[in-house]
Amino acid sequence: MSQIYCIENAHGQLVRDLDFNPNKQYYLASCGDDCKVKFWDTRNVTEPVKTLEEHSHWVWNVRYNHSHDQLVLTGSSDSRVILSNMVSISSEPFGHLVDDDDISDQEDHRSEEKSKEPLQDNVIATYEEHEDSVYAVDWSSADPWLFASLSYDGRLVINRVPRALKYHILL
Repeated sequence: MSQIYCIENAHGQLVRDLDFNPNKQYYLASCGDDCKVKFWDTRNVTEPVKTLEEHSHWVWNVRYNHSHDQLVLTGSSDSRVILSNMVSISSEPFGHLVDDDDISDQEDHRSEEKSKEPLQDNVIATYEEHEDSVYAVDWSSADPWLFASLSYDGRLVINRVPRALKYHILL
């Protein structure tokens, strides 16, 4: 067997987890003891495409949402779960599915309806229900808006993506 990709010193310290984007072939996310989450394009691994520095301690887990890959979960030993919106590197950035018929319909109804603002890369929510290190986060396989986290003390917390963001993504 031969090596296909190698990301030297991906985090400077220990890499704890990685997850491949389920909808974008060459993209993966990694996290580690440097408190960072990095997004990589495996065709060019000289530097990450994007870096998040929202946690204050080791990041143990990173997970892409299987249906809406702009939603990314991270769990850390700072006892927090962070839900981020990474629309700029998702498989369907804002306006991606607009066709010519939709554009002409929008022009007809411009006075009736305001144009929707595009989503930006940002932290959607920080969940602080855990009292100890969060070692696992994962998305539900049945409901794309539901996720769970598990901490060292055995606490299992189940949360939903905020309703306003859900409708912003869908509509």
